[in-house]
Amino acid sequence: MKNIFDLLGRLFLSFIFFWEAYDMIKYGKDTKVMMTEYGLTWRQDLLLYGAIYFLIVGGALILTGYRAKLGAVMLLVYWLPVTLIVHDFWNFPLPEQRLEGIQFMKNIAVTGGLLMVFANGVGKYSVKRLFATSRVRNA
Repeated sequence: MKNIFDLLGRLFLSFIFFWEAYDMIKYGKDTKVMMTEYGLTWRQDLLLYGAIYFLIVGGALILTGYRAKLGAVMLLVYWLPVTLIVHDFWNFPLPEQRLEGIQFMKNIAVTGGLLMVFANGVGKYSVKRLFATSRVRNA
C-alpha cells in the first residue's frame, strides 16, 4: 500500500506545478505585470522562462520518480521564494490577510510534500525502478 500512496502522492503533488507552468505560459503578459508589482523587474523573460522550466522539469521528475530529489530541489528553489514574496499575509489588511494566510499555509504544505519526497525517495513505482529491473545481465 505504501508504494501506491507514494505514487499517488507524487502524482497529486506534481499537478500543481504543471498547472502553474500552464498558467504562466498562457498568461505570460499578466505574469510579467504581477512580477513588476512585486518589484521583479530584472530580466523578466529570463525569470519567467526559468520558472516555467523549473516547474515543468521538476514536476516531471517528481511525477516519474526519476531523479525525484533533483526535481524536489528545483521546485523548492522556485516555490519557497514565491511563497514568501507573493503570499506575505502579514503585510495585508485584515480581510485579505485571512485569505493570503490560507494560501501561504497551502504553499507551506506543498513545501512539506517536496521535503518528504527529498527525504524518503519515491517508492517502488517509478521510472528509475522500471529501468533498473529491465536490464539484461551479461553472462
